[in-house]
Amino acid sequence: MNHNTNLIEDYYTLESFARIKNFADTQATPFVVVDNGIIDQHYTELAESFPYAKVYYAIKANPAVEILKLLSKRGACFDVASIYELDKVLSIGVSPDRLSYGNTIKKRKDIGYFYQKGVRLFVTDSEMDLRHIAAEAPGSKVYVRLLTEGSHTADWPLSRKFGCQTDMAVDLLVLARDLGLIPYGVSFHVGSQQRDIGAWDSAIDKVKVIFDWLKDECDIHLKMINMGGGFPANYITRTNDLATYAKEITHYLKDDFGDDLPEIILEPGRSLCSNAGVLVSEVVLISRKSNTSLHRWIYTDVGKFSGLIETMDESIKYPIYTEKGGEQEECVLAGPSCDSADIMYENHKYELPLSLDVGDRMYWFSTGAYTTSYSSIEFNGFPPLMQLMIGPETSNPY
Repeated sequence: MNHNTNLIEDYYTLESFARIKNFADTQATPFVVVDNGIIDQHYTELAESFPYAKVYYAIKANPAVEILKLLSKRGACFDVASIYELDKVLSIGVSPDRLSYGNTIKKRKDIGYFYQKGVRLFVTDSEMDLRHIAAEAPGSKVYVRLLTEGSHTADWPLSRKFGCQTDMAVDLLVLARDLGLIPYGVSFHVGSQQRDIGAWDSAIDKVKVIFDWLKDECDIHLKMINMGGGFPANYITRTNDLATYAKEITHYLKDDFGDDLPEIILEPGRSLCSNAGVLVSEVVLISRKSNTSLHRWIYTDVGKFSGLIETMDESIKYPIYTEKGGEQEECVLAGPSCDSADIMYENHKYELPLSLDVGDRMYWFSTGAYTTSYSSIEFNGFPPLMQLMIGPETSNPY
């Protein structure tokens, strides 16, 4: 792993990184700095790449109020996973017609709470949940989530737990009509950090079959496809750029649906805010496990329980920058807690400078998503990972 200017420029402009680092260097570690200006740029790119789609930001990726306010002003809608996220986004003045209850696993009373607050768009993937929606949110629009393939090519798979097979999806949409709900559409999620663009092709093909069957056999005319998220952030494992994804996915949609596309919804989270964040940690300890060991253990003041849970199974590999130079050596990276599971990278050995010392800072790139929201509250007494915002809608100026 290179630590020089070339590494920075793979992920940030030098100006953007200097802005983040100059601010970060005035703060005590550990923390994440998120530049809302970068999120704003990513939103522009997404809107221009998919001009026919509505963007429903996945709040769970990073629920910072500053991000929600920025995206609300940009006209985004929101994918909401809980009553707590609902209250948060309503509190900043977002109207309920811009919200979707996008969690297939929800309490019946929470469905009623969403309905009372004005939300009329709900996801489902099971008969019991659908009947709860019919009882607590009568007349609402529902869309059914499909099980999808492609999890083997996603760095953070989301299959198995969510969605249902095609035949059940058809049955649920028919039942929705019979229960007085509006069978509105179909959703899928090809997996977070999905590197295989072809995963969208097979999912869209499945959706087309459902649209056609319901129209021809049941006179049910679905209106919407929710394509979920999955667009990648920029980590060590490289991906195509968003424009390439958009071109191919648009081609898949038009192959199946022609120029008269149904309403298209996207639910980006990671791709909007991950690259806007830099997590800053400090080296706590450096050791070797034997006198002849060819690699060091580097312990830092963040770990799996303080923001880096997506290093579980070494799934997400974050780029790491340090200011030290010279000869490099492989190392194991571990967190500060009294838990043997708190090792971020052991099989995939990062190369870091031998000159790296206790007290030196490590800058973890592309950490604006799923870090603070995953951080534990008080494991080993460590406080939750702090997040500092710079840029639009924040109190910290550039």
